[in-house]
Amino acid sequence: MDMKKLWEQYSYVIILVTISFIAAFALLHKFENQNEFSSVTVQEGESLWKIAEKYSDSHSMSTSEFVSWVEKKNSISGETIYPGDKLMIPVSDKTVDQPDLTNLASQ
Repeated sequence: MDMKKLWEQYSYVIILVTISFIAAFALLHKFENQNEFSSVTVQEGESLWKIAEKYSDSHSMSTSEFVSWVEKKNSISGETIYPGDKLMIPVSDKTVDQPDLTNLASQ
């Protein structure tokens, strides 16, 4: 059986399998990246700059890059955040889920 005949008989199967692998890889990669972002609730007196500084050990951006990223991804400008707002930030879920022991101790 030559390659041309093989391709003619099984081309749809080969294409379907290839597309399935590509789609599976894309979906897995997308779900992995979701763990790199977290949702935080804005507290009284917080600004984007304060949030950037609070999580500075958890990301590799400068403060201004962090603020720009948050503004762009959340469709906001820095002066329009209010207590209770939820923001997506470029910090791993694992970092945000851990309790901030210094805040607990000061309360």
